[in-house]
Amino acid sequence: MQTWNKRGLVFDTTRQGVGGWMRHSALTPTPYRISDDVIRVYAGFRDDDGVSRIGYVDVLADDPASVVGVSQQPVLDVGRAGCFDDHGVILGDVIVAPDGMYMFYVGFQRVARAKFLAFTGLAVSHDGGTHFRRMQETPILDRAHGRSTIGAIHSVMREKNRWRLWYAVGDDWETIGDRVFPRYHIRCVETDDLKNIPRNDYICLRPQGTEYRIGRPRVHRIDGRYVMYFTRGNTTGEYFPGVAYSDDGVNWERHDEDLGIALSGSGWDSRTICYPAMIEHHDKWLMFYNGNDMGKDGFGVADMSHASVTGDAHVYG
Repeated sequence: MQTWNKRGLVFDTTRQGVGGWMRHSALTPTPYRISDDVIRVYAGFRDDDGVSRIGYVDVLADDPASVVGVSQQPVLDVGRAGCFDDHGVILGDVIVAPDGMYMFYVGFQRVARAKFLAFTGLAVSHDGGTHFRRMQETPILDRAHGRSTIGAIHSVMREKNRWRLWYAVGDDWETIGDRVFPRYHIRCVETDDLKNIPRNDYICLRPQGTEYRIGRPRVHRIDGRYVMYFTRGNTTGEYFPGVAYSDDGVNWERHDEDLGIALSGSGWDSRTICYPAMIEHHDKWLMFYNGNDMGKDGFGVADMSHASVTGDAHVYG
């Protein structure tokens, strides 16, 4: 059984942020290595109105609980009025591409008869991830049958010169008490051209039992197999990660019992853990994640030895 060692709240946005556009929250923290010594964690930071813009926090790779830099301005601001991302942006994924550094992001738009719409845009950086420019003002993953409200890419790989994308899709809403929440599940697709993503995709995971949403898939290749961390919510109020394994990246088997992390007895991650994203560093895996209220306090980190992860029976035979 793998067990993550919690290192605590790394970035308290209210206390350590720059204010203004970075008033609170650090949504969907996504690590990216910018050097041997520094890991950059991109996240969505909210202003007083709850609108998210993407910035970053730099931490020491050898001591990921130590903050060494914070973006003074957003690396990606909200979109132009009327566009799909004019009411906030959060992280999907950040990867090296043939012509720069690609940021896949989720843009939010307020509409009259639904809580929001959320679809995926693409931005590129040519300065190592300090500034990003939209490649287009329209989504690369937009509305289609079965994803009328949400199409949110959260994990991207380049394999055999093709793009592999894993994302959440939503089509309706769940009412719990007097509040409305989005319903969604996880799908994937392959494409040669990010401007022409096929509409015929594959279902990876659907909610089970009392769950009504399962999303934010983060997919890794470890010893030849695929490992997915995701976040699931149920009608009783639980919001917590899960784990699934696959031989081909399409057909998945859940083993949520392998997660190896639990709620704290008190504090910032005592009610919720969500949106885990991993990065490997030397002999360890580092997991950056959000806590209560979907990351309102900021983000934390946990670590695990490489041997513990690669020794898991479900993943490796």
